[in-house]
Amino acid sequence: MSSDNGQSECPHIIAVLVDNEPGVLARVIGLFSGRGYNIESLTVSEVDVARGLSRITVVTSGTEMVIEQIKAQLGRLVPVHDVHDLTIEGPHLERELALIKIKNSGDSRIEALRLADMFRARAIDSTLESFVFELTGSPRKINAFIDLMVALGEIEVCRGGVVSIARGAKLDMPMSVDVSR
Repeated sequence: MSSDNGQSECPHIIAVLVDNEPGVLARVIGLFSGRGYNIESLTVSEVDVARGLSRITVVTSGTEMVIEQIKAQLGRLVPVHDVHDLTIEGPHLERELALIKIKNSGDSRIEALRLADMFRARAIDSTLESFVFELTGSPRKINAFIDLMVALGEIEVCRGGVVSIARGAKLDMPMSVDVSR
């Protein structure tokens, strides 16, 4: 992808540690929408009950300048504690969860099961006319599985969004210990 000024745009995975309180997600998302930045994937969940913190993982694309601007603006929001661009900070892992329902019959059902086995997708529901597969992996892997399933019948897809964490022993966003859980 390339922008008007010739700089290439590439996806970045940005992890943001925020206060877990009403309105924080809306403020973070408002920063993106108010400036015309696209969000390709968004996940959020409470990660530290003791300190009341949530982690937001955003996948967005832009030139280096745009990504730096996004990170700087996120860092200035009051409920934001930490911002990490996992894409440039070093090796990281990324995974996504997807549920894929396929409606088909005959030999297409056998082929769907064979492909699911190859992709390590798990059948979590089955009827005489359909399967629901659960698949985790990189977005690229999930896209490849979906592309193959489309050829075998009508499908419905539900994706959970990308989650990502840096590799290695360094903790970018450590949580406090809560023994009550």
